[in-house]
Amino acid sequence: MTFKKKTQINIILNQNNERDRVEEEASPSAKERQLEKHLPLKKMEQEMASLVGMEELKGFIKEIYAWLYVNKCRAEQGLKVEKQVLHMMFKGNPGTGKTTVARMLGNLFHEMNVLSKGHLIEVERADLVGEYIGHTAQKTRELLKKAMGGILFIDEAYSLARGGEKDFGKEAIDTLVKAMEDQQHDFILILAGYSGEMDRFLKLNPGLPSRFPIMVSFPDYSVDELMEISRKMVAERQYIMAKDSEWKLRQHLQRVCAAGEKSFSNGRYIRNIIEKAVRKQSVRLLREERTDKKSLMSLIADDLHLEEKHGI
Repeated sequence: MTFKKKTQINIILNQNNERDRVEEEASPSAKERQLEKHLPLKKMEQEMASLVGMEELKGFIKEIYAWLYVNKCRAEQGLKVEKQVLHMMFKGNPGTGKTTVARMLGNLFHEMNVLSKGHLIEVERADLVGEYIGHTAQKTRELLKKAMGGILFIDEAYSLARGGEKDFGKEAIDTLVKAMEDQQHDFILILAGYSGEMDRFLKLNPGLPSRFPIMVSFPDYSVDELMEISRKMVAERQYIMAKDSEWKLRQHLQRVCAAGEKSFSNGRYIRNIIEKAVRKQSVRLLREERTDKKSLMSLIADDLHLEEKHGI
């Protein structure tokens, strides 16, 4: 073989190798394809990572995703797949993230093609219960229509059963139960409220427990978790808590959590404290006539006006 031919062959081989390299770089790797395949889960995990605590709940989300994904794979292989009923009950005190998680689930179910829209309609008793016979069913059906393709989230759902048999709340429950049977795959119903109240609500309506196969508990935050929430809220507003203010808040939260009051509103309680501190700081700075950057950002102990008796 002549030197010229060898050179031509080497050029062709090099060109082929370069083409293969470019194609290999351009095509997604197996790992990238795997990540893309589970993108809805990754998105959900990223959102959940921003939330404080909730470790059990984060595991539950992955369980729900895995269940939906495997059922989809079974259907593709021609295997039997049971109808998925995803109506849920969220039990826990206020401010524990129930509404936030419901909104995240709506996005996940939309990504997984379980819900056509994935939006959240949040309502309470007053939105469902009317003033005369037939009015409640009409109001409830209108809200159900708005929720189609998404999630209908009813906070303090136990209040629908408070009035007994003659109360219009029972009419709302009956309308919801009928929709759960007739349109169970067109929307997801989530009932939420205090744990004890929701348990009593279920006992008053024997047919309800079987219609909510997914029960999720939202525990109260610990003192450390509440402190982490406060730091996040302060940082989001571009403020800084001085060490004395952090110590004052921690001492207060330790007493509040030890009291174990039912009305404690967790993250909502922290938000109210921070917002009040910001207002108090503004009054202090106005009085002191200080507007430098450090002063504008600092929340000191005197800015925290903490009452031992608290509410939602």
